[in-house]
Amino acid sequence: MQGRREIRTRPEQREGDDASTAAFAAETPLGSARWSPEAEIGMRVEDIWDTLDQPQLSRGDKLNSCFDAIPVSSFPNTFGAQLVDIPSDATLAEAVDILSRNRINGAPVRNMDAPDDASWIDRYIGIVEFAGIAVWLLHQSEASAAALGADELAAKLGTVTLDGPGGGPGSAKEHNKTAPVSEAEGAVAEAFGSLPSSELFRKTKVKDISGSFRWAPFLALQSSDTFLTMLLLLSKYRMKSLPVVDIGEGTISNIITQAAVVHMLSECVGLSWFEDWGTKTLSELGLPIMKTSRLVKVREDESALKAFRHMRKRGVGGVPVVNSADKPVGSIMIKDVKHLLTASESDRDYRTLTAKEFIANARQSSGEKQMSIITCTKEDTVKDIILRLDAEKRQRVYVVNEEGNLDGLITLRDIIAKLVYEPPGYFGDFFNGVIPMPQNSRV
Repeated sequence: MQGRREIRTRPEQREGDDASTAAFAAETPLGSARWSPEAEIGMRVEDIWDTLDQPQLSRGDKLNSCFDAIPVSSFPNTFGAQLVDIPSDATLAEAVDILSRNRINGAPVRNMDAPDDASWIDRYIGIVEFAGIAVWLLHQSEASAAALGADELAAKLGTVTLDGPGGGPGSAKEHNKTAPVSEAEGAVAEAFGSLPSSELFRKTKVKDISGSFRWAPFLALQSSDTFLTMLLLLSKYRMKSLPVVDIGEGTISNIITQAAVVHMLSECVGLSWFEDWGTKTLSELGLPIMKTSRLVKVREDESALKAFRHMRKRGVGGVPVVNSADKPVGSIMIKDVKHLLTASESDRDYRTLTAKEFIANARQSSGEKQMSIITCTKEDTVKDIILRLDAEKRQRVYVVNEEGNLDGLITLRDIIAKLVYEPPGYFGDFFNGVIPMPQNSRV
């Protein structure tokens, strides 16, 4: 690699001195008047990109070299000065409350039994997410429904009273008149609906469901690891978030999320390295990778619980909701289970709540628009997609054809996979001690 030029950074600004700010703004993506640490990272990539003028290097080779020259310690702190974590002895109900109050989908679990001088690998037991809690609840409800009838299960949990199989008011049969679900589906729904109010949910500790965590304790980056490592782990190795650990201090200094990476890329719009790649259409880059035949979807009149069960069984993070004409009208993510877990008792009729009703109820109670579906066509550019994902705070977009029917799915992982690639032997022994996953893992 040739010698690097001086990296452009935010200029020192004296009080009343607007000249330096204006000069810097002219260099930022799209002439943005504001400075951001993400834009500065983009310009660091730009400086390295400009030094790589060897004609034999492909675009992918050049981008790999750029991202492999920048340490993850340069990545902006995603959560500010205060990192939220969850004590290992917190109950599931308490964990849901912590995640909801802080408006986050997951947090590291602090091992309360670890000594003060413990290393990070002993100080944390994993990262718990709404998705992990949902998987555990679904597993429990399906196992309980298989072992017990819906009435017996409800009586055991002590949260739902049914009049028995005769079909009286409140019985499973009575509910099935308005919710065309099978007896087995109804039993699972009954169990799932009862669990959030049950003693089991209120007393089970976060450490007790460690088998539902994806990694044990989790896959972490060191501050000296590079952006290339980070991008590959978020794409090829399917990580949702990556804690950055300070080995010397034994603490987590940052957590890099998919949403944060999308925002970083959006701040790079206008830079030559980004435009060289980002102005390509999806079809030119071979996207979408996931075809229509592999898409898991639910109809808007099917139960919301069915959407979550599909996600659990197929190992996907979200499903589109379609109408009777098979047109996409919304989407449900596994993290949206938080709306079921935090719903009031009056909103917990899981047996009859359709996907359409679930979306409407969640929007009304939370004020979020997250379940509206984002669509694109194969002629949209990667830049278009990144800007939309960042604006909507999403990690997936559905591709539609000329008739408006689903024609594939594009995730952030797919986009990153078209930005960088894994060189042979790149990770070496990086995964030692992390793979395989825990034996009792169900994710």
